[in-house]
Formats: sequence, structure tokens, C-alpha cells
Amino acid sequence: MGQLEDMAMFVRIVEAGSITKAAEQLNIAKSAVSRRLKDLEARLGTQLISRTTRHSHLTQAGEQYYQQVNSILNAVDALNETTNDTPTRIGGTLKMTAPLSFGLMHLTDVIDEYANQHPNLKFELDFSDRHVDLIEEGYELAIRIRELRDSSYQAKPLARIRCVICASPDYLKKMGTPDTLEDLEEHEFLQYSLGQTNNIELIDAQGKKHYHAMNAKIKATNGEFLTDLAVKGHGITVIPTFIAYKKLARGELVPILQQYQLPILNAYAVYPKNRFLSQRCRYLIDFIAERFGDHPYWDDF
Repeated sequence: MGQLEDMAMFVRIVEAGSITKAAEQLNIAKSAVSRRLKDLEARLGTQLISRTTRHSHLTQAGEQYYQQVNSILNAVDALNETTNDTPTRIGGTLKMTAPLSFGLMHLTDVIDEYANQHPNLKFELDFSDRHVDLIEEGYELAIRIRELRDSSYQAKPLARIRCVICASPDYLKKMGTPDTLEDLEEHEFLQYSLGQTNNIELIDAQGKKHYHAMNAKIKATNGEFLTDLAVKGHGITVIPTFIAYKKLARGELVPILQQYQLPILNAYAVYPKNRFLSQRCRYLIDFIAERFGDHPYWDDF
């Protein structure tokens, strides 16, 4: 292994938070990572990471070395990509995470086409709704649909995410179609339980915000599940159009209270702020943004 590889190994240890996690991310033995760290410290003549049986932390020298090494590695990556800026030569492994429903419903064709364009590229994809720590778990890129508050990440908008309040025709025939917010008091809801509030926010034609507390009959952490139950007549749901668009197009679900607008969210590409963004990620982000845009196909129902 050369000096640049040892630098990259050190950065991985720091960003992963431990030798053990770095070894897991790199899929090599913990003893090999530990040995290379010791060799690097011996070569530099200083201790970079203070290690005890329970904890480890950067020494002052280690903190300085980490900042300088990060700059060097980023500069090397940038130089390599400037010299070889041909999309067809993109390779390596792209490790990415995305929300479960969005990934399964809308990224299959994207990844298929992107993989065909770049046959040397490998993928590691995590489709789940759990919060993934990109740095600790070694991910290059995440797609997230939520408000972004963590200042340690950069974010680029990929697509507008619109929601719809809807129910099945059978449910509305049985329970009545609500025409006002007050009418919602008589109805039960199918609620996405990862949300931060039990209130629906609705915006009228004058831009005034109104809030309604949902009487949740069923709560769940998956939007497809809730949409299927809505089709079966179990209640009203507030759901992103990227999940419900096919059922809305077929008339299995019907939008209600269309005189109000629901808040518009964004799908973002998210990546660590201080880490160089690889060519494979940059091209994929642009590819997805161009494919979806401000008016994605799932809003044409």
C-alpha cells in the first residue's frame, strides 16, 4: 500500500469513528486496519489517535493531519477527474441510500439506465426509511425527502414532492365527501407515523394556513401500505403523489378538499459537506434531477 492509500485509510477511521467500523466499511480485517494505522504513526513519528479499551480520539497532531490529508485527497481526486473527465470511464462503487417507497417505485429505471451507461460502475443501495449516518456508515450519497437541518451535509434539490389528501370512492360514498375542514371531524385517517405532528397543514386560496388534527384509525411507517388500505376503504390518507399516483390515475383513490394546497416538499441529494463528491455521484445527481425535475411524471395523474 502506498502513502495515499494509508492517508485514505486514516480518513476512513476518523470519519467512521473507530477502527472496527472502518474495517466493516472496507470489508477487511480489523487487525489489518489497526496494523496500517500503527505503521503510519511509526512513519510519521507521532501518535494520531489515542486509543484505550473503550474509547479513541484524535490527538492534536492527528487533528492537524486529518485536515491536511483531507485537502490532499480531495485535490488528488479533483485532479484525476479533471484529467479523465469522460463519463463512460466512471467506475468504483457508488454506495447510496434512499427512502424505501421512493427507491423501489422510482429508482429502478434510473439505476438501470445509469448502470447501462457506466458498465464499470458497481452499486451498494440501501432502500429504507431509517435515518442513515452517511459518514459513520460510509455512504457517499443519500436521497432524502424532509427538511434538512444538519449543517454537516450539502444538499441539491432533485424533485418537487407534492402530497394529496384522498380516499377511495367506496369510502366517500359510505361516509360522505368532506367539503370543509369541519367535515373532517367525522372521518378517520390513515396516518404516516414517522411524521412529527398529528396535524394536517392546509393552505387556502389566500395563502392562510389551517391545521386539522387527524383522528388516526391506523398509523404505519410505510406509505404504500397506507395507500393500499385507503383503496380498501379504511379512511382518508395524506400521501405523496409519488406513492399514490397510479391509484389516483385509475380512480381507485379520489383527491378531496382540492380548494386547499398541501405544503410542497423536496427530494434532495445529500452528501457530506467536507468530502469531495466523486464523479460517479455528481453525474448521478444531475441524471436524477434532469429525469424528475420540478414537475415529475408522477404528478400527471
